[in-house]
Amino acid sequence: MTGRLGDWGNLETGEIGRSGDWGDRVVKRQSLYSLFYRNMKDILSEIIANKRKEVDTQRERLPLVELEKRLSTEMVAVPFYSMKEALESSKSGIIAEFKRRSPSKGWLFQTADPDKAGRVVSEVTKAYESAGASALSVLTDEKYFGGTMADLREATGGVKIPVMRKEFIVDEYQLFEAKLAGASAVLLIAAAITRKECKRFTDLANQLELEVLLELHDEGEVDHIGPLNRLVGINNRNLGSFVTDLKKSFRMAELLPKEAVWISESGISDADIVKDLRQAGYKGFLIGEHFMKSGNPGQSLAEFIDLIDIQL
Repeated sequence: MTGRLGDWGNLETGEIGRSGDWGDRVVKRQSLYSLFYRNMKDILSEIIANKRKEVDTQRERLPLVELEKRLSTEMVAVPFYSMKEALESSKSGIIAEFKRRSPSKGWLFQTADPDKAGRVVSEVTKAYESAGASALSVLTDEKYFGGTMADLREATGGVKIPVMRKEFIVDEYQLFEAKLAGASAVLLIAAAITRKECKRFTDLANQLELEVLLELHDEGEVDHIGPLNRLVGINNRNLGSFVTDLKKSFRMAELLPKEAVWISESGISDADIVKDLRQAGYKGFLIGEHFMKSGNPGQSLAEFIDLIDIQL
């Protein structure tokens, strides 16, 4: 990048500051890119801290003992659909996600009328099921992703395929919430919990008849995998910078247990990539942004699955 620096300086070299028309007195400081990515890296810590506060607040409103009582009376009525079995028997392996927005991209699918929010969730998730989704993922974080537990309940109440609660799980309380809302699976993010917490949450989830998708972001998190983790996902998105790198799924494949079902997450928008990932051993592909930003998620999924069929 050459020429006039103006007020923002040179983003590539990290030269920042205004110094006449051509930068005679440019002050070299930290790259704006570095500053940006450093701030993005703090988002995960911020989200987790906020999530712990949210759980504490909800626990005060409705104590865990009350959740357990409700579950003991309602659990028989909560249907279970296995995501693992669905992915193993599916030709597409698509886990279609209902996702309104993200910290990196902003709004993807903003509901104009809050009163119609539930209806929109139901329409999209049913369209996903009709289009051939193997399973669904529903965001329930409101502050950063625009999701709610009501979204999860609306989704599980209208389809007969596995629905996963996608959330930053930091407390057992959230597992009971997920089960009561009708979820068949939950996401555990290795970067958000310790190995001990991972094992504890996985054990409890199995007791509640909730499958666990354990999400990894780098090679250092492989030691979170335990014998009960039968669904293992690789998130191609860096939680710090939010940059996606599909090579990560291929690179980490050799580190994953052969007996588990592998799922590639984030950044997938090409049927050719799905074909290549399948050949590398993956059976599941979590896709949300590509469908949601299209304006017609169900149709977008149907067209994507058609392309997969052609590629295969």
